[in-house]
Amino acid sequence: MGVRAIRGATTLDTDTKESMTEAVCELLLEIFEANQISHDDLISLIFTSTPDLVSTFPATAARTLNLGDVPLICAVEVSVPDTLKKTVRVMVHVQSEKTLAQIKHVYKRGAVVLRQDLAQ
Repeated sequence: MGVRAIRGATTLDTDTKESMTEAVCELLLEIFEANQISHDDLISLIFTSTPDLVSTFPATAARTLNLGDVPLICAVEVSVPDTLKKTVRVMVHVQSEKTLAQIKHVYKRGAVVLRQDLAQ
């Protein structure tokens, strides 16, 4: 079994814990479903968020999906002028037999404009 990385991103309308939880869970559930990922397939998740999101950590939101035993880490996205605001990105590392071409990257809400070359 190989190791694969799956990209994803979403945006929040408002910077609240509730909005973060809703957006992150929606994104992760779609990534898991699109790539047929079970809990035991997960290796780790790396989250970044834009500097304007300070209400809670994306990893805290992810833990509501019973991911407390999966290594999760957050970082602040580089503050580049004129980029998409209130954005959370994730890289999910999984064990998978899928080829790179079979991996489905997921971009939700306002983040659909990002990485259109990867978005399915």
